[in-house]
Amino acid sequence: MDNLMYMASLVLVASLAFAFYKTNNTLLMILSIAVGGYIIFSHETGHTATEFKNSMVESIDTSTGKFVGKYESENNSTNQRK
Repeated sequence: MDNLMYMASLVLVASLAFAFYKTNNTLLMILSIAVGGYIIFSHETGHTATEFKNSMVESIDTSTGKFVGKYESENNSTNQRK
């Protein structure tokens, strides 16, 4: 089933790119080819945009946790001095 969806999406993207080419809409044709390239890349390598997003969110979460922890410890020590 996955192979069928992969092939169907490539056929759809290729037909869109061809239709955009025939109507002289070069920008959308290039965008369609880029989407097709991404589909091929993610299928062949197993890397997806979701994995990239999750790693970025985890990195930001870790960084903000360190920053907030540092800020809270400074804030607590300032409040105790008053």
